[in-house]
Amino acid sequence: MTALRNEADAAAERAEAAEAKSKSLELELYKKDQEITSLNHRVSVLEADLEKAETKVTELKTSSEDSAHSKTTSENLIRKVALLEEELDATEKNVKETMEKLRQVDVKAEHFERQVQRLEQERDNWEKKYEEMQAKYKASKDELDELVKSMDLI
Repeated sequence: MTALRNEADAAAERAEAAEAKSKSLELELYKKDQEITSLNHRVSVLEADLEKAETKVTELKTSSEDSAHSKTTSENLIRKVALLEEELDATEKNVKETMEKLRQVDVKAEHFERQVQRLEQERDNWEKKYEEMQAKYKASKDELDELVKSMDLI
C-alpha cells in the first residue's frame, strides 16, 4: 500500500508539476500572444508610417519636378522678357528716327510750300504783266493799223 501511496503521491506530484508546467506554458503562451498582438500593432503602425513617408516622397518628387519645371519656365520667361525689352528698345529707337525724319520732312514740306506760294505769286505777276503787255500790244497794233489806214488814204 505504501507503494501505491508512493505511486499516488508521485502521480499527484507529477500532476501538480504538469499543472504548474501547463500554467507556466499557458502564461508563456498568453505573453507570446500579447507580444504577437503588440508586434502586429507595431507592424501596422510602421506600415502606416511607411505609407505616409512614401506619399511624402512622391509629393516631394512631384514638387521637385514642378519646381524644376517652374524654374525652366521662369528662365524661359526671363529670356522672353529680355528679348522683348531689346525689341522695345530697338522699336523706340526706330520710332525716334522715324519721328526725326518726319520732322525733317515737315520742315522740307513747309519750305516747299513757301516756295510754291512764292512761285505762284511770281507766276501771277508774270501773267498780269503778260496781260498788260498783250493789252499794250493790241493798243499799239490798233494804233499802228489806224496809222497805216490813214497813210493809205493820203
